[in-house]
Amino acid sequence: MKLKVRVVHYRHDCWYADIDDADDRQPDDPFWYADGCRTQAEAIALACSELAALDQAVAGGDVLPRISETRVNAA
Repeated sequence: MKLKVRVVHYRHDCWYADIDDADDRQPDDPFWYADGCRTQAEAIALACSELAALDQAVAGGDVLPRISETRVNAA
């Protein structure tokens, strides 16, 4: 699995970040997302921390659930 991080500036004071499979044809169902970050640096830092946690989970043999499966928002 190849994961990708996407960071988007969508209002003058808000940034969005998500982590998804690079080969996923439905980007509206990521593994993780954070909405409403105040800065690009905050969005990137949150995404990098979560990416490291996902990497550890996969290394431990866990299967990654999608947001639609967990109904959990990181923000």
